[in-house]
Amino acid sequence: MSDALPSSSSHASAKSDSPRWQRVLSILRRTVTVPAEGIGYLFQTGRSYRHFLLPALNGAIGDQLEASGHRRTIRMSFRQNGRDVAVPDLVFPDGGPRRTVVFVHGLMGDEYIWQQGPPDVPRYGPQLAREADVNCLYLRYNTGRHISENGRDFSRLLTELVHTWPDHVTDLVLVGHSMGGLVIRSAGYYGTAPQAGSAVTDGLNQEEDHPIHQQESQPAPWVTRVRSVFLLGVPNEGSFLEQNSFLTALLLRKLNLRPTRYVANIIDQRSNGIRDLRHARLVDEDWQSPHADDLLPPRTPVPPLPGVQYHVLAGSLLKNAESILARYFGDGLVGGGSATGSVFGPRTTFQGQVHVRVFGRQHHGTLLANTEVYAYLREHL
Repeated sequence: MSDALPSSSSHASAKSDSPRWQRVLSILRRTVTVPAEGIGYLFQTGRSYRHFLLPALNGAIGDQLEASGHRRTIRMSFRQNGRDVAVPDLVFPDGGPRRTVVFVHGLMGDEYIWQQGPPDVPRYGPQLAREADVNCLYLRYNTGRHISENGRDFSRLLTELVHTWPDHVTDLVLVGHSMGGLVIRSAGYYGTAPQAGSAVTDGLNQEEDHPIHQQESQPAPWVTRVRSVFLLGVPNEGSFLEQNSFLTALLLRKLNLRPTRYVANIIDQRSNGIRDLRHARLVDEDWQSPHADDLLPPRTPVPPLPGVQYHVLAGSLLKNAESILARYFGDGLVGGGSATGSVFGPRTTFQGQVHVRVFGRQHHGTLLANTEVYAYLREHL
């Protein structure tokens, strides 16, 4: 009888220990599998975001890649289904002519920023195509090049677009984020330059009787089709980050020590596109000027296109967008004063043509996926 007691107690102890051992084994199993799962997660994440690597590389050293003819250099093109598409090969939905919205990304970005993201936030391109019945085109370009070089090429590409698809592209709306807005403004400058009307895109017929040839005083044909321009988080008066980088390199060189010169040389390796952001240089003459590296370099004014409605949309990390901090830091990457300041000169000069809206508690990235920003776009197309 007494022998049965230890057996019963031992059996109960074994039962109580069983869940403990199961927990230990479960922990050991998870410990073994976590590295493999982590590697798998990193692999899947890398596959999902691998398209960001090439734009980031071009944004950092794209000018050097282009100069060397590197195969990783991004060529300006419209993008459809994840690939470059020549203008004659673009696919437009059936149903006749519609307003065409062209989206232009910012520094180190690509066309995916307008199309993909979490399901609970709006993506302006696809949503506008569904709800506003518009054609959406997405530009991809090398953001490491000078802004003026991209602006001139964009003007030529838009000229080719309206000549190739005159019945499809009747009205144009241009939407630019960050540097993309500066490229749009630069394109407007070159589209209305004295010889803009006679500019011919590569691959177009250059015979004298071709309709693309116009009087030198006339604007490029795409200019007259633009109805609205939306500038989202655009450093119209320059980027405080690039201004600080310039000053840092300048001070380090003034110290004239080997370590400080070394660091200054590293800073100065940034691309031409990034350098242009210091004072939003939109014209060749501004970066070609012998005074381009002065503290207050000359800057060519670029007014809005005649008859076009401009919508300057800015973000502010703070609720009070008029505070000193908000005016300087803005959305975290673009200062509030730069985004909404004297963009085209005194506001009274273009009253009724330039509209400014600040979205509180928004950073630079959320301007691309915000319901209020989308509603504004939808309403003012």
